[in-house]
Amino acid sequence: MTLCAIILAAGEGQRLRPLTTLLPKALCPVGNVALLDHALRRVAGLGLHDPSTVAVNAAYLAPQIVAHVGDRAHLSVEPDGPLGTSGGVGRLRDWIAGRGVLVGNADAYLADPGREPGKDVAALLDGWTGDTVRMLTTAPAPGRGGEFSGRCFAGFSLLPWRYVRDLTPEFSDLVRTVWRPAEAAGDLELIPYAGSYIDTGTPRDYLAANLHAAAGTIDPTATVTGSATGSVVGPGATVAGRVTGSVIWAGATVAAGESLTGVIRAGTGMTVPTLA
Repeated sequence: MTLCAIILAAGEGQRLRPLTTLLPKALCPVGNVALLDHALRRVAGLGLHDPSTVAVNAAYLAPQIVAHVGDRAHLSVEPDGPLGTSGGVGRLRDWIAGRGVLVGNADAYLADPGREPGKDVAALLDGWTGDTVRMLTTAPAPGRGGEFSGRCFAGFSLLPWRYVRDLTPEFSDLVRTVWRPAEAAGDLELIPYAGSYIDTGTPRDYLAANLHAAAGTIDPTATVTGSATGSVVGPGATVAGRVTGSVIWAGATVAAGESLTGVIRAGTGMTVPTLA
């Protein structure tokens, strides 16, 4: 089965503001690695690692995405704003050209300890005939219902060409154009994900993904003359105060006398509480 991958990175990330006034959500770091790079490494682990097999779409702050991706993937820039998950795939229909397509959200944090990147989503491919729509899923969080037969979407889905060929580059989402129609037709397969999945769309969940991935990580180029406990400190950051359970972005500063707990610090003074 010929396969390609699309990483969706066009969204504005409104729930992560004001962080996303500085970076598009796909470039926000988790464990000092951009979310987009985590996704690209994941599909590279499946052998999809060049512009003929991997595409990335961009819209919000698109020049940053374009510069970051470079020649590592085919780029699809949506000049009039994000087209949604369906429109983004539809705009790449000619590039997909009859192949099955693995579609992943750049803001999905996945972690399956002991597995190499890509191998944690390989279950989506096992035994696939190219006829069904497959969705990576997890059990719902306590107090939350599942969107699909009691399960929750976990960031990646696998689409056959017969469900992609009629998609258009108009604003819409895959829930409406692919997943629900496939479910109604009996073509939707829900594949359990054994690892941890976090949708990093809110500051609280973004912080949780960072601490899950790399709590206690201090980049070797950071300067810490204060203390950093259970936190992630990025390249070139300066911590002269005290930080606990927080994320300090690359180049950010925590001044002497400051004490931060459970926040994201960007720049010299942008502090985003997580409302944990």
